[in-house]
Amino acid sequence: MAFILLIAFIAVPIIEISVFIKVGGLIGLWPTIGIVILTAVIGTAMLRQQGLSVLFRIQQNLEANRMPVQELFDGVCLVIAGVLLLTPGFVTDSVGFLLFVPPFRRWLASEIGRRVVARADVHYSHRSYSTHGGHPGAGRPGQRPGDGPVIDGEYQDVTDDDEDPPKRRIDHGDHDRS
Repeated sequence: MAFILLIAFIAVPIIEISVFIKVGGLIGLWPTIGIVILTAVIGTAMLRQQGLSVLFRIQQNLEANRMPVQELFDGVCLVIAGVLLLTPGFVTDSVGFLLFVPPFRRWLASEIGRRVVARADVHYSHRSYSTHGGHPGAGRPGQRPGDGPVIDGEYQDVTDDDEDPPKRRIDHGDHDRS
């Protein structure tokens, strides 16, 4: 990862300088500088507009008790887009403007998610308890609403009574939940 960042910090300025020279040779110095300034102004306006929209959607999701995952990803993309648009250069501006396009952000999120899942080592275990059998694997048919996976854990009851020592219990979930 560090090697890739090193290559990017070397390659991006070289590419940007090359494109500046080429564009400057075609349209001249002042129009080139004007385009760079114009992209920064347009990028700032787009960042403000889309950023406020993303913040509003995050707030709506939080009020509805939903996790705003896509909105948070959009926010990160917009911050990166803003940085790229404020960085002088045509290549960074192109990538920055691309990050302002919502379908591209959704595609990028799905690609990143797909790659993370492909590399992840995730194990999920779900023990289901029914109201009929009370044993693991009894299935969903008799399960009450709100019953979910059983989480084994330890707890300590701390009370203000000095006479009784704190109670400690380990729950292995082997009891009937009905």
